[in-house]
Amino acid sequence: MASHREGAARPDPSYREVEAVGLSERVLVVPAAEFDRLGRFQGFSADADRYLDALLVPGLAGFRPRSEVEEDPSFKQIIPYVVFRSGGLVFAYTRGKSGGESRLRRLRSIGVGGHVAEADAEGRGTVEAYELALLRELDEEVEIRSPGRIRRLGLINDDANPVGRVHLGVVHLYELDRPEVVPREDALADPEFLPITGLPALRDRFETWSQICIDALPA
Repeated sequence: MASHREGAARPDPSYREVEAVGLSERVLVVPAAEFDRLGRFQGFSADADRYLDALLVPGLAGFRPRSEVEEDPSFKQIIPYVVFRSGGLVFAYTRGKSGGESRLRRLRSIGVGGHVAEADAEGRGTVEAYELALLRELDEEVEIRSPGRIRRLGLINDDANPVGRVHLGVVHLYELDRPEVVPREDALADPEFLPITGLPALRDRFETWSQICIDALPA
């Protein structure tokens, strides 16, 4: 994926459908049965390319109302999950009251991202459309004030809780020249950069996906 340019213009908001908000929003999903065929795992997998190349294809990946899939484990909602790192520091925040997933509120997180909306992905369930939606989602949630480079790190699957059973996280590592990320939404409360070496001691304060990332982050 291309690097984010410092000071790049925000995309024109005209792509967004005003009525596509909250649980009525149509989000990107894939059949859980196909995930099973490829090899269901628990925790972290570095084999993201193999899974996404097989899952994000026309005729398989599609968009459904979020209200229909939030408690339906026959589908996996694809969620970009971006970890910002600058040297030995990692961006962290507390999920605020306005966050879209009420089951995660008040937990700490090192992942920024959210559902891939049909409008953001221009109605296409492909890897290219996913990456376009990822950049738009990032631009909504944070202002990145440093040059950086982003790469896909792996996948997270956690079937141990109701939230994880209906989501599949795509982990991206965004390596910044400087630790300068500013939230645009109050859903990202108490933002700060924390030393990577101190994260294991704070692990229990974080949501499950962040705990998995803390264990999997490269040195």
